Amino acid sequence: MSRIPGSSAQTPSYPMPQIARELAVGTDIVETGRVATLVERYRERFTHRVFTAGELADCQGRPESLAARWAAKEAVAKALGTGIGPMCFNEIEVLQDGCGRPDLRLHGSAEMLARERGLDCWGISLAHDGGMALAFVVASKATPLSQR
Repeated sequence: MSRIPGSSAQTPSYPMPQIARELAVGTDIVETGRVATLVERYRERFTHRVFTAGELADCQGRPESLAARWAAKEAVAKALGTGIGPMCFNEIEVLQDGCGRPDLRLHGSAEMLARERGLDCWGISLAHDGGMALAFVVASKATPLSQR
């Protein structure tokens, strides 16, 4: 049993299921107007620092699409457990697959951190509405438990 902080109540202690130790999640939300302002003010100095050429081509200058990708980069960094510090924004790339779905690709330090953590299977969802853009990512270890 464990005690709830600030309370005399107790809750049963449960071991963390194996599946929970195999997943990493991250989410982030970004104001699309903030991204539009940064693009307008700093132009290529900002866009080339944060986005890949492929992302810029996919987004075609749409601030809401750029904001969703920026949120995705932050969400991936959270799932990796590091924040964006140890990697560059453009080492996390979100392109569209042939059906228009977001497709996550890691490069450089981001790819290395994911490998170190055994995270090799990623899912990503992007949304934007009402001046906000949201990204949610889930990463897992693709190796079945029975093979470890």
